[in-house]
Amino acid sequence: MDKAEAIGKRLKLAREQAGLSQSQVAKMLDVHRPTISEMEAGRRKLSAEELAQLSRIYDVRMTWLACADEDDVDERRDRIEIAARKLSKMTSEELDDLLDLLSTLRQDDDPKKSYECEAG
Repeated sequence: MDKAEAIGKRLKLAREQAGLSQSQVAKMLDVHRPTISEMEAGRRKLSAEELAQLSRIYDVRMTWLACADEDDVDERRDRIEIAARKLSKMTSEELDDLLDLLSTLRQDDDPKKSYECEAG
């Protein structure tokens, strides 16, 4: 994957995680929606100003969006990084609730745990 495509993937991931549509972002940047699509496809270069605006809109580091801080792009690691940013904004109570939920989900994935529950 070339750098333009990697940046496009990060733009799309960040936009989706921010809960925004391409149309909404286009309005925020005062561009047409196809421009956002072209950026996300890696077919349009971004100006420094656009990169800075998108960084603020999506609440991500500009260097992360630009793939400037690493040589390889790992989609799983990207998703984890965005999740970590969201987690950092949660209250202690929300984090506790989330950890309980994750624990429950992990138990549901473990066939031994399910069997023990059914047998017990």
